[in-house]
Amino acid sequence: MINEMKDLLPVGSIVLLKGGVKKTVIIGVLQVSEENPEEMYDYIGVPYPEGYLGEDNAYLFQQENINDVIFRGYENPEREEMLKLFDIVLESAREQLK
Repeated sequence: MINEMKDLLPVGSIVLLKGGVKKTVIIGVLQVSEENPEEMYDYIGVPYPEGYLGEDNAYLFQQENINDVIFRGYENPEREEMLKLFDIVLESAREQLK
């Protein structure tokens, strides 16, 4: 999992995953799966250029699974505020685990 929220790629970023041949577009950050709700994933993505084709084609993955960033998504002040909130939540969770 990512250590610093500022390192999260923005939604809309296009990446190539390690061992992959098909590009993936990030459609969400900090996701959990129904099958494993105690584990948080950095990203959820779908094939590019097709996009969302159903839940069977959405992939949860971590920052370390990314081989190459093809395109970095849109960033603005709203995103910066969201990342600040994520930092607060992450710090609170770390404090509770101590």
